[in-house]
Amino acid sequence: MPELKTFTREEVKRHSSEKDCWIIIDSEVFDVTKFADMHPGGAQVLLDYAGQDVTDDFYGLHRQEVLAKYAPRLKIGVIENEKPQFTIPAPDAISKIPYAEPSYLQGFKSPYLNESHTRFRKALRALYADVKPEALVAEELGKAPTQELYEHLGAEGVLASQIGPGPWLKGLKLPGGIKPEEFDYFHEMIAHEETARLGTPGFADGISSGYSIGLPPVFNFGPPHLKEKIVPEVLSGRKRICLAITEPYTGSDVAKIRTTAKRTPDGKHFIVNGVKKWITNGTAADYFSVAVQTEKGITMLLIERDDNVETKPIKTSYSASAGTSYITFENVKVPVENILGKEGKGFQVIMYNFNHERWYICCAIIAGTRSIITECFQWAHQRKVFGKRLIDQPVIRNKLASMISGLEPVQNWLENITYQMCNMPYLEQAVKLAGPISLLKFQATRVAHHVADDACQIFGGRALTRTGMGRSVENFQRTYKFAAILGGSEEVMADLGVRQAMKFFPKDARL
Repeated sequence: MPELKTFTREEVKRHSSEKDCWIIIDSEVFDVTKFADMHPGGAQVLLDYAGQDVTDDFYGLHRQEVLAKYAPRLKIGVIENEKPQFTIPAPDAISKIPYAEPSYLQGFKSPYLNESHTRFRKALRALYADVKPEALVAEELGKAPTQELYEHLGAEGVLASQIGPGPWLKGLKLPGGIKPEEFDYFHEMIAHEETARLGTPGFADGISSGYSIGLPPVFNFGPPHLKEKIVPEVLSGRKRICLAITEPYTGSDVAKIRTTAKRTPDGKHFIVNGVKKWITNGTAADYFSVAVQTEKGITMLLIERDDNVETKPIKTSYSASAGTSYITFENVKVPVENILGKEGKGFQVIMYNFNHERWYICCAIIAGTRSIITECFQWAHQRKVFGKRLIDQPVIRNKLASMISGLEPVQNWLENITYQMCNMPYLEQAVKLAGPISLLKFQATRVAHHVADDACQIFGGRALTRTGMGRSVENFQRTYKFAAILGGSEEVMADLGVRQAMKFFPKDARL
């Protein structure tokens, strides 16, 4: 790479016309003469600042990624004897902004996390840095993750890392060189956190949500022939799967499911008829883990897509990248060997994975909330109003204090529960963790609600704009409610948490 030229500020001032327009951003010199007509804000904005240092103005209008995108083409030199004040972080960099990372990454001690977790996180972060440009475009256009990307994430072990520790990881490559036998729920927690950091919730769910809740019924309850075929296909990214339980008629009350599966006269197949609604990843799925009613009661079936399975996209508050769908099963012929678990025992299969699904939602919404707080902190430091930075206003510091003091307790609670998951057999988890996970989800989404509200106030009109400086805040305040409803609404979570606690309330306790 040729050595950059050096200029004095006086030299730059002489390049201040329409046909010769230079500017300075953070001690670096850019020739924007040819770029002016392509500037989204119009050429006049650049011409007004021609020959000047526009560092403060630039960072008041643009995200740093804009500089990273255009600098290679427009940068012609640097200011003599000056060094940049700001750095563009490396893809795997750990942020030094207070509270931008969980405390372990900012120099605090942790009883849970170790070097392998940091190595795993940095590998995922670097990988997602390459994915993010595609994610931002797809989120805006409503496009699902491409098959090419999905298979890439499968080959890199990203998909497997979001499904939890278990025998299905044997022989698979995992990010950061983590061995399958050392992979634990903290690694999985980090996988969900880093996916959420993309800041594209629809696209992130397009990557993760379908298989992370649709595949466990297969590897936990499926017959050997289904496990051997489907688990490798899904974890490699060659095929996609989703969980189809909710119907237009019922959500949390799964006993009211109306989709039917009737045996054929020879007893070898079920004929499935019914509809499912709000099914994440349904539009792209090849396989469906489906709750149906048979003559013996609620049953889970693995259904493969065919011409009798129709999926239609549902418009929601977030991007169509998630593949949220309305599914119609019309006389779908399914082998009886595709029962997941036992016929009539589907409720147990459904309940088996609820704790894990809710925990995964907590991982994602807490990480998403942290990203928004980080952006608020950054914006408050660089935005000036009435001659002062926002951070110099007590009311803004108070909002940040409220955000941080809401976030850190749920992060610590999440880590405590994750530790229990690492050290309890499943049956003990089912007894002891259903309540705490429900209450954590309730509290995490309440925190997200308050953070979304304060973030909008800090960013002002930018928080209502889908592009530019406030795009992440706009996206978050429009989509955080998914976590408050999916996997069990806040009201259901709060009630479940207390009802679970009541089971252990000592009968002899009195005031």
